[in-house]
Amino acid sequence: MKDSFNISPIGYVKNDRHDVRFGDWKNLVSRLVIDERYVTALEGLEEFSHLFVICRLHLPGNVLLKRHPRDRQDLPLVGIFATRSQLRPNRLGLHVVRLLERKENELLVAGLDAVDGTPVVDIKPYIPPQDVVMNARVPGWVDKLHEREGQDRKI
Repeated sequence: MKDSFNISPIGYVKNDRHDVRFGDWKNLVSRLVIDERYVTALEGLEEFSHLFVICRLHLPGNVLLKRHPRDRQDLPLVGIFATRSQLRPNRLGLHVVRLLERKENELLVAGLDAVDGTPVVDIKPYIPPQDVVMNARVPGWVDKLHEREGQDRKI
C-alpha cells in the first residue's frame, strides 16, 4: 500500500488544555473555530445536540503497534487499533461531543478530548438511529479500565 493523500484542516480547537493526560475531558468546554470559507457548510448543525468531530492528533510521539491500554501493566498488551491511543499510524481522533452553541464560524462543544491548537478535519452530525449500536461487545479489560479511571478517559 503506497497510496497517500493530504487532509487539510477546516478549523482548530481552542481551549486551555495543553497536556493529553488531562482527565476531565467529559466536562471540558472547547471552541471549534472553523475557517470562514466553511461557514455555509455549518448551516443546520445547531439543530443537533451531538456531533462527531474528527481531528488530527498533532502532538509528537512515536507510533506504536501494541501497548497496554493507558500503559497499565494489569491490562493486556493489545494492538494499537484496539485502543483509543493517539500514537497511531494516521493520528486521527474521532470524538462524540455535545454541541452547546453555534455562532457564525464557531462551535462551542463539551466533551472534546483534544488539546488547544488541534486541527479539526471534519464534523458530522450524531444521528442515533444510525450511530448507536445496541448490544455492542467489548473485551473485559475495557470494563476494568473504566471502573478505575472513569469513562471519559482514552483507552
